[in-house]
Amino acid sequence: MLILNAKVTHADSIFAQLVLPYELRENSRLRTALASGEEVAIFTQRGTVLRNNDLLSSDDGRVVQIISAEEPTYRITCSTPHQLLRCTFHLGNRHTMTQVADGFLRICQDSVLKEMLEGLGATVIEENAQFEPESGAYSGGGHHHGDDDHGHSHAHGPLAPIPTGQKIHRAASTKKP
Repeated sequence: MLILNAKVTHADSIFAQLVLPYELRENSRLRTALASGEEVAIFTQRGTVLRNNDLLSSDDGRVVQIISAEEPTYRITCSTPHQLLRCTFHLGNRHTMTQVADGFLRICQDSVLKEMLEGLGATVIEENAQFEPESGAYSGGGHHHGDDDHGHSHAHGPLAPIPTGQKIHRAASTKKP
């Protein structure tokens, strides 16, 4: 079994790609398989979220590139920046994992949230897309810029004390029993 236990920033060659949905990229301990069928175990630092194009290496030097899987999402747009800001506020108020991009938001599909957003005047379109939500102020790691990849992160630590027992809203349709 290939054991991936180190995040690297550069590799001369990529051994394989591993396509994972966001739900699995949040796990610091994961057992899965490459497209070739070879079993892979991922052991990263607790709290690590793997992002599209992240590189993980094994003790023998093989490097695997992480690819964000396309998954069922909603693309949220509004006719005015004010409406989009209101939608962002209400999603944040519900601690909903949200991808913030230039002119739109993206969330995992959830019919209750869709109804709320449409009630706020948003256009909500179902799509299969790579889901790269914001890390959040309490994540302790860097932050993500939606579709803006400018090649560096900002790892400054938590922006505020982390509330104990904070709940994060996850779409019911993405939960596995």
